[in-house]
Amino acid sequence: MQLISCPWCGPREEVEFAYGGQAHVPYPEDPAALDDEQWAHYVFFRANPKGRFAERWCHSAGCRRWFNAIRDTTTYRFASVYRPDEPRPVI
Repeated sequence: MQLISCPWCGPREEVEFAYGGQAHVPYPEDPAALDDEQWAHYVFFRANPKGRFAERWCHSAGCRRWFNAIRDTTTYRFASVYRPDEPRPVI
């Protein structure tokens, strides 16, 4: 079992967390102006790199807060975690 360090609660078992997708994806400035293809691109198209990647996670069985993490997609190891109001670390 892997431990994930929640920025508010500290290290907890991975079963307490829920994956939330790619971090730092900006919401469209004018969502009403988007057509179906543009909405599909916003909702479904995400980067899928091999290596370190910025992701969103939720401590769903704990404080229920969202946070961001840099995780290596090849090893599943977390390099760092940070609150949404903190600057994104250099990958």
